[in-house]
Amino acid sequence: CGSCLVALEFLRGGVSQLSSGLVQHYYHKELLVLGINGFYFGETLMASLGIKEVYLILYNSLCCIGWAVVLAGGIKTLALGVEEDGLGGSLSNIYAAVSDILIYSQTAALMEILHSAIGLVRSPVVVTAMQVGSRVAALLAIVYAPSAQEQFGAGVMILSWASVEVPRYAFYVAAIVTGDATKKTPFPLFWLRYSLFAVLYPTGIMGELSVFFAAASDAAFGEIFGEAFAKIVYAYLLPFIYFFGSPFMIMNMIGNRKSAFKKRFAKPPPPPRGLVWPVDEKGTRGSTGTNKAILEAAVRAVNPQLADKISRAKGWRFNYVNYLKGLVEEQCKSPQAALKVAEAGLEKAYELFEYVSEDGSTVSFKESMCKESKSKFYTGIIKGDGEKKKNVLEIPYKGEILSGQKLKDQIDHWVSYGTIESTAGEAMKKCVDNPGWLDLSDKYFVLLGAGSAMGPFLVLMALGANVIAVDLDRAPIWKRLIGIAKASSGSITFPIKVPRAECEDDNTLFENAGCNLFTQTPMIRDWLLELYPREKFTVGSYAYLNGALHVQVSLAMDAICRDLSEKRKGTSLAYLCTPTDLHLIPEEAHSASSAFYKEYSGKLYCILMRLLSNGKFLRKNARSPVSGEGGSFYIVNGISVAQGPNYALAKRMQHWRAIVARGKGCIVSSNIAPSTSTVSVIQNRTFAWAYEGMPYFKPYEIFAPETSNAVMSAILFYDLNDSGSAGNPKTKLNNPNELFKYGGFHGGTWRCAYEVDSIGEASVFIYFGRLAMPYVGIMAAAVVAVGAKLMGFL
Repeated sequence: CGSCLVALEFLRGGVSQLSSGLVQHYYHKELLVLGINGFYFGETLMASLGIKEVYLILYNSLCCIGWAVVLAGGIKTLALGVEEDGLGGSLSNIYAAVSDILIYSQTAALMEILHSAIGLVRSPVVVTAMQVGSRVAALLAIVYAPSAQEQFGAGVMILSWASVEVPRYAFYVAAIVTGDATKKTPFPLFWLRYSLFAVLYPTGIMGELSVFFAAASDAAFGEIFGEAFAKIVYAYLLPFIYFFGSPFMIMNMIGNRKSAFKKRFAKPPPPPRGLVWPVDEKGTRGSTGTNKAILEAAVRAVNPQLADKISRAKGWRFNYVNYLKGLVEEQCKSPQAALKVAEAGLEKAYELFEYVSEDGSTVSFKESMCKESKSKFYTGIIKGDGEKKKNVLEIPYKGEILSGQKLKDQIDHWVSYGTIESTAGEAMKKCVDNPGWLDLSDKYFVLLGAGSAMGPFLVLMALGANVIAVDLDRAPIWKRLIGIAKASSGSITFPIKVPRAECEDDNTLFENAGCNLFTQTPMIRDWLLELYPREKFTVGSYAYLNGALHVQVSLAMDAICRDLSEKRKGTSLAYLCTPTDLHLIPEEAHSASSAFYKEYSGKLYCILMRLLSNGKFLRKNARSPVSGEGGSFYIVNGISVAQGPNYALAKRMQHWRAIVARGKGCIVSSNIAPSTSTVSVIQNRTFAWAYEGMPYFKPYEIFAPETSNAVMSAILFYDLNDSGSAGNPKTKLNNPNELFKYGGFHGGTWRCAYEVDSIGEASVFIYFGRLAMPYVGIMAAAVVAVGAKLMGFL
């Protein structure tokens, strides 16, 4: 630390040097900048850190020092005693040598649970509590069980803990100071943080288990805590948890290591091209400032006071939801307010985002879309030779293909259970009763993101539609899309870089097909404006990317949708809304949610989850209605904070375009799709586990991609053909945002007792509880047997 360095200079006799003005200034300023223990900070460092960061640096530094003392004491005891007492005897002496500082250092880790619970750090509070709790359990055992202290496993455990914690806390300090945990932390520290677990986790677990077993049979420990408690908890329960939990913990660290090393050694991004985030105050193309500015501008159109609060908001990553709620509530006040918010938000996005041309010149995205592209695509067309299917709506569901009356019965079940809204059910039933709607041979669908897992490409091809496919210029994508089209009764039209005649074979065609929504937005727009001038297009926005890229691709699609809907007569728009968003919902859905809340709030499991999380888990879903012109409006908050403000903004911009386009006379199909087990979702293990447990909370159901594709396509066909659809501009709505109130196939999100963002952890526990049920039964039998033995029945 900096203070230690200054003290060392004095001890080395450097007083005369330090008295020199120049040298004194150097040490006074530069050495203090080196200080990372929270006692002294340089001017530059202090200017860049807030109170939270200063506190975390201090906390982590002190913990690091504490564990370093433990590690030094343990190594010293081991080195000095191994010759006389042997390795095992020397290890058994470590606790006595470091007990005081060990207790302080490990007890301090309880603060990490608090840090997580109040949002000071991003660690999951439940996982943190479990990890710290297991350490505290081991600490209790070694403190109060003399036999646990005096066996070699205690020393192994202490050395393993200290060897992990010193680099871990040092890594946290370096991450805060440098501002980048992945690339800027010193590599030796980075490597230790993500590598030592491979050896030290197994040795630590072995040491902890030895302490547990020793404490379980220790007379002093049993006298303090009770013999039954000692045996049941330390001889059976904790080893049982460790047996099944340890592999998951180690595998999680392996996954974290792969991810961290991948990010650290990732190639630097290419120079910016096409649609990009603007440069922020830090000189980077960060998303937070722009994200806030767009929402601020949208709200300022109707409520300057709320907009001022947004501009001053701190911790945007975790607080953005409150301001999105305020935005939606402002839109509810009148139809004019809803449209003003949407138009102002979109306008600001076009003004802020930039477009970088190939020559490096930069203009606003708004300006770039005002120009006609100098380059042009060629057009590829392939007509399938497959047999045309009958005009029958078929829904794949749990291994069956549902149609006709059987499909109607399933729809009625979904409606009665609450998984979907009655308007969604009626839309699908009308699609069953109007097979002519499924004759798509003269219909043209533009799919932006044609290969998307949630897009309707497969359904449209099977029904003989004419699909205009827009997707990345990647050969594997086009090999799949063109292959499907050839086997269908429909057609596929797509952009290519060279004349079709120059593509000698399919492989050459695949390599030249496709485009880039980011870098060729004006070019794609121009190609679509000129394509099939006599036909009416339905333009669907289905492309999806992670993080900040999702906002970019949504804005690129919006520019295309805007110009096509305004410049091509008869164009309709199609969107898939996510259930994890803020939506207006029917009063019936609100009432059902309230009824489920009454039912579930009395369940023991739900009571315990709320108590243990201090109300963070299982938050009530039903909110008080908002009054506005046209009546009362019921809102559901389905936003998952973990998805981030960029995901929310990307979906919000689609909402804005939907209501603006509908207000200008355009048919807009924009319905809520259910939670779906797509590959991109379930590759995240936490989401996959949560999906398995969510159906415990009625009326949730997680759908397979093929089911979601089919049902959402059916509702799309209803919107395009039925004049009574909410998507038809002739249908009267009390507020433009009621467009999203009808046709909701939300999978239970609207009617569940609890907000979707508050049931994730509880759902994961349910999933693992089901997996562990057989083992719990065995464990319960063993506990009963031990209890009977202790009470003299056996």
